[in-house]
Amino acid sequence: MKTINLLFILAVLAITGCQGNRETTTGTAATASEVRDGVFIHITQCYDDPHRVLMPLKMATMMAEDKDVIVYMDIHAVNLLVKGAEDIHFADFESAHTYIKKLLEMNVGVYACPTCLNIAGFKPEDLMDGIQAAQKDKFFTFTKGRIITLDY
Repeated sequence: MKTINLLFILAVLAITGCQGNRETTTGTAATASEVRDGVFIHITQCYDDPHRVLMPLKMATMMAEDKDVIVYMDIHAVNLLVKGAEDIHFADFESAHTYIKKLLEMNVGVYACPTCLNIAGFKPEDLMDGIQAAQKDKFFTFTKGRIITLDY
């Protein structure tokens, strides 16, 4: 799994590059100071490990204050994103549903893996309001800056 994650990070870096300048949609060069970096947060855990669910959701909420953020949930984490899902509470964190609501209010994309949804016995229409089935293009278009990945 760690090899796959490393390969994903290397692929993202290869695709996005590490230049200080980016082309904007108007065709003019944008300096690095004009472009917000993006944070890609990947969550795989669920009810068995609430700390590994709530920590990345908290990070996403904090990062979204001044960074572009996307949250991708797959494997067991998709179980948290369907209508009627039980909420998660742990230690000094707000609940999972509270963080997800905040992220959606901040216009942060929260995505569920369609294949993992299917394996868990759900369909995209079973997702909570505001949660979307993942689309690979969103992984590369949510920011014009560098993409930093946090993997939980």
